[in-house]
Amino acid sequence: MPDAAILTISDSRSEGLARDQSGPAIETALASMGITIVEKKIVPDDCDTIRNIVQTLLGRVSLIVTTGGTGVSDRDVTSEAIEPLFEKTLPGFGEIMRTGSFEKTPLSIISRGGAGIAKRTLILMLPGSPKGVVDCLDLITPAIKHVLKILDQQKVDCQAESHR
Repeated sequence: MPDAAILTISDSRSEGLARDQSGPAIETALASMGITIVEKKIVPDDCDTIRNIVQTLLGRVSLIVTTGGTGVSDRDVTSEAIEPLFEKTLPGFGEIMRTGSFEKTPLSIISRGGAGIAKRTLILMLPGSPKGVVDCLDLITPAIKHVLKILDQQKVDCQAESHR
């Protein structure tokens, strides 16, 4: 069974000034996929802090899911912190998250969320809003499951496998 870590990236939530709703939304969605949550953290929007925590998790968990810090404000640094760690970038994740949620949320096109792989760990960078998290995970669940199987070195027949 795959395991995961969830990182909520937010200055206000890490300081206790606001309640984290996106992390629990991720936890619920991952549990419905049969993924066990082994670690949850709330961290500030700080590039070094984010990168260091992600580096400590690489290879220890199958999946790292972040929420927050993917916008365009000066403090939104999740992409800058994590993308340099990718051994393989998976641009389709970000593309479908933005285009797939555009009709519901036209501002989704400014999100810099995405995904990649490092040390056999799938890393997802999701938006900070609970609604955005749920919408994006709905769109990418089949791909998450598929990538996790491949990273676990399970046999996968792409032509025969149903993805919906």
